[in-house]
Amino acid sequence: MTEELNEKNINEKKKKSELREIVEVVGIALVLAFLIKTFVVGNYWIPSESMLPTIEVNDKVVVTNFSYWLDGPERGDVVVFHYPLDPKKDYIKRCIGEPGEVIEFKDSKLYVNGTLVEEPYLPTGLEFDDFGPVMVPEGSYFMCGDNRNHSSDSRSWGFVEKKHIIGKAQFIYWPFDRWGTL
Repeated sequence: MTEELNEKNINEKKKKSELREIVEVVGIALVLAFLIKTFVVGNYWIPSESMLPTIEVNDKVVVTNFSYWLDGPERGDVVVFHYPLDPKKDYIKRCIGEPGEVIEFKDSKLYVNGTLVEEPYLPTGLEFDDFGPVMVPEGSYFMCGDNRNHSSDSRSWGFVEKKHIIGKAQFIYWPFDRWGTL
């Protein structure tokens, strides 16, 4: 009888330790997933036409959250950030202007500090309104969509402070036929 009780206690302890091990593994996995999503990489779904032809509606992109920990975006980077007028929303745009630069759009062309900047990523034949000149404040960036006529961007709502930047869009991973780097 004592042997049966001992065996029963051992089996109950094994079951409890197996359950505890499963709970620990699941808990660690959840914590790791949260840390990776917060500090390493994120994935984002693109709902609008503002970045055509570079990123299409319903594309999904991978963003490295650590890209700008030491430095800010450079002109041409595709950046995900919290929308300045509603930080609960995330936007994706191209960095056009860095702190201290003067940005101007004239005759559908970008000028930075008075110098023409080539933008090979823009849709062919795109024409858009003149804007500026404006100076980008320290600690802020000027963001624009590639599809300038269908983009709510820094021309309408102002600059993006570095503290609102999430990370750099690295590549499109969905749909598979559009897979590629940005």
